[in-house]
Amino acid sequence: MVAHKQRTGVRQVQAERLSMSWIERILNKSNITPTRKANIPEGVWTKCDSCGQVLYRAELERNLGVCPKCDHHMRLSARARLSAFLDKEGAIELGSELEPRDVLKFRDSKKYKDRLVAAQKQSDEKDAMVVMKGTLYDMPVVVASFEFSFMGGSMASVVGARFVRAVEQSLEDNCPLVCFSASGGARMQEALMSLMQMAKTSAALAKMRERGLPYISVLTDPTMGGVSASLAMLGDLNIAEPKALIGFAGPRVIEQTVREKLPPGFQRSEFLLEKGAIDMIIRRPEMRYKLATLLAKLTNHPEPEDIAEHQQVATTESQDEA
Repeated sequence: MVAHKQRTGVRQVQAERLSMSWIERILNKSNITPTRKANIPEGVWTKCDSCGQVLYRAELERNLGVCPKCDHHMRLSARARLSAFLDKEGAIELGSELEPRDVLKFRDSKKYKDRLVAAQKQSDEKDAMVVMKGTLYDMPVVVASFEFSFMGGSMASVVGARFVRAVEQSLEDNCPLVCFSASGGARMQEALMSLMQMAKTSAALAKMRERGLPYISVLTDPTMGGVSASLAMLGDLNIAEPKALIGFAGPRVIEQTVREKLPPGFQRSEFLLEKGAIDMIIRRPEMRYKLATLLAKLTNHPEPEDIAEHQQVATTESQDEA
């Protein structure tokens, strides 16, 4: 009787195992057809760094990198900025043949030469500044723009040389100079040669002042260190984008030094405007026509006829976003 019960129990266990094996085969992942995913290419959507909203990348690019939900101004590449600012035809790049060199054979955790190669691959630029001459509403102008993705937009020998080239071109063409700054400061891998660019660029701008040619400096997020202590704050007009971080040392360094809590918005463009350190704040979509209006007044040119139309469009878009 006991043996019969044992045999019966063994059969039940075997049956349960067979049943479980059959169920597991049915539910095995390899036998389940995966849910069909939507065929959406990568990079179509992006997220705002400020409000966290998911944005259609093409719409964001049309809005020049400004979030349509919260008006956060995202960082823009040098070429994208120049393309949006200058007239579509006739722009010529200056100083593109200049390339950085590792004269000091500098090495920290990595060779400077290797850092340059990596930065050039990441940014698709030879160095951290792009200079072009062209027209703004048919007014001749020279424009320089920092490339922040190239080693934090740090100022080194090539950046200084290209900026001086921009000044020389302005003097030759007798036209204004505009510079869009986005930099963490001087490039430590070039030591004193990078610091020397502060004096070099400042001396070049003094020649423009002697000639009475306008220099407009536009400070974008971030503009720090040696760049803020030289060419970025030497404009006849110093203009900033909204909420841009502008200063010499960073807020955390200052707090650790003075051992006091800094006021809200410290070193942001709105704070600097309130204290009189800059002249005005201009939203990126309005930058082109507003700077054209200012340059027309500064150079005694008639205001371009189509500026009023562009101003009306930009104002309407701003009201729609609000």
